[in-house]
Amino acid sequence: MNLFDVYPIYDIEPVKGYGCRLVDKEGVEYLDFYGGHAVISIGHSHPHYINRIEKQLRNLGFYSNSIINPLQSKLAQKLGELSGYPEYQLFLVNSGAEAIENALKLASFATGKKGVIAFNQAFHGRTSAAVAVTDNPKIRAAVNPGDHVCFLPMEDLKAVEAVLSENNTCSVIIEGIQGIAGINVASVPFLKGLRDLCSKYRAVLILDEIQSGYGRPGKFFAHQYAEIKPDIITMAKGMGNGFPVGGLIISPEFEARHGMLGTTFGGSHLACCAALAVLEVMEQEDLIENARIQGNRLAEHLSCIDQIKEVKGRGLMLGIRFDFDTKKLRQHLLLEEKIFVGSSGDPTILRLLPPLNVNDGEVDQLVSGLTKSLKNEELLIH
Repeated sequence: MNLFDVYPIYDIEPVKGYGCRLVDKEGVEYLDFYGGHAVISIGHSHPHYINRIEKQLRNLGFYSNSIINPLQSKLAQKLGELSGYPEYQLFLVNSGAEAIENALKLASFATGKKGVIAFNQAFHGRTSAAVAVTDNPKIRAAVNPGDHVCFLPMEDLKAVEAVLSENNTCSVIIEGIQGIAGINVASVPFLKGLRDLCSKYRAVLILDEIQSGYGRPGKFFAHQYAEIKPDIITMAKGMGNGFPVGGLIISPEFEARHGMLGTTFGGSHLACCAALAVLEVMEQEDLIENARIQGNRLAEHLSCIDQIKEVKGRGLMLGIRFDFDTKKLRQHLLLEEKIFVGSSGDPTILRLLPPLNVNDGEVDQLVSGLTKSLKNEELLIH
């Protein structure tokens, strides 16, 4: 049997990782400034993370949600403390797309309505409801319904209110920072305006913090810069440091009933241990503050490079804009400088999403490698 060939793959085989480093089968070391799509939050192979999962695996790896799993309550308590949402409720799933599916379903349950407002260039996932609110027709199949979704421009509150006033919208969904689109940060006034409009028209405000949350922006969630409280927050990626974990933080205004939502693997013993280990390391090593400090330091250094036209984002979720297609630059950084960085939907933007425990020396290495690469004029094709 062959693999279904849907991924473009570099001829690199990592076999080991530590901190912000990867080592391939040939013993070549790479600096990881992409974190596997922002998944690696506390660094590769953190000893506390390994020990917690290993200890749990020796006792019990999995049983269904039909029995008591005290790890779920411990995770909810720790997450509430660190995120600033102790009064909210937690529903655990396996992935970001699954979190979006359940968030949209909850909003529809609560309001009895079907319509959804999403935003231009949004990416929320590849499953049925999630891909319907993703602004990319190329990944939406005929079986994925989308006639209930209205895509609007970012920063246009008048357009949002015009749709909400029709009274058939169950939810407004927005990324804390648009990631795949190229690190687009919604303004504080826009996020505050969305909160006010959703309250006025009784629509559910869903903040997709799957890529932009879990300490990466220098606060626990990106929307906290706007000092608002959404009705539902979706999480995944950095939540498990590579172990498949996702979740929804749900306002106490929502009333649960048995059978409303469900999942087979979500909230398993191993998943909870992975997620608890991440939160414990984040707290013990003050990684949210480190993300803020190193993100500011990195942005300051990058802003001094002439070829960089703009540095976007917050904390350790940064986008670097050039005035040329960055594909060759990205490949050169990987193959010659041994640095992983990310692409985006905008070919002129590189994404930087390193682990939250990145240090001064690693930031300096990224800046040095990028500066050196930009001296190669063959990479700067306009």
